[in-house]
Amino acid sequence: MFDEYFYFGVITKIFGYKGDVDIYIDSDEPYKYKNLELVYIDIDGKPIPFFIDKLEFKNNNHAIVHFQDISLEDAERLVKHDLYLPLTMLPKLEGNKFYYHEVKGYTVIDETRGELGTITDILEYPSQAVFQIDYNGIEILIPIVDPVIVEVNRTQRQIRIKAPDGLIDLYLQQ
Repeated sequence: MFDEYFYFGVITKIFGYKGDVDIYIDSDEPYKYKNLELVYIDIDGKPIPFFIDKLEFKNNNHAIVHFQDISLEDAERLVKHDLYLPLTMLPKLEGNKFYYHEVKGYTVIDETRGELGTITDILEYPSQAVFQIDYNGIEILIPIVDPVIVEVNRTQRQIRIKAPDGLIDLYLQQ
């Protein structure tokens, strides 16, 4: 249901007594969204649009928002609900930076081993995210860190990597 949206943040709590809410914005550059006119709120698993009357940044990744035609009681029911925006609103990334959803299906080519296979998923672990690659039916996990990623080629849908010594061998010896 949310395939066309990206996670934007969450409503953390009520702010004041007029129906304003405090939202956490999950972005490295939250101020890029200062002119946001609407967000989609996950209501019973569906993205429901809510128009924004007022958005004021508090600090870092928090903002105070008042939604159009929302009372204090309505706002209280929205606390802890996730916020989403359409994928079309994501800023374009260049160079070796990418969004996780963008690279699923890309071919991974290691500088030493050559073509490894296709990225089937991105697994997000507490310490770091990894590419899940299908290598002829064998799962290979490669850390998503700058020293490993050599080049992202969006035209050819490929990512060139320099895997840590011995990492790929661990998966192929099983």
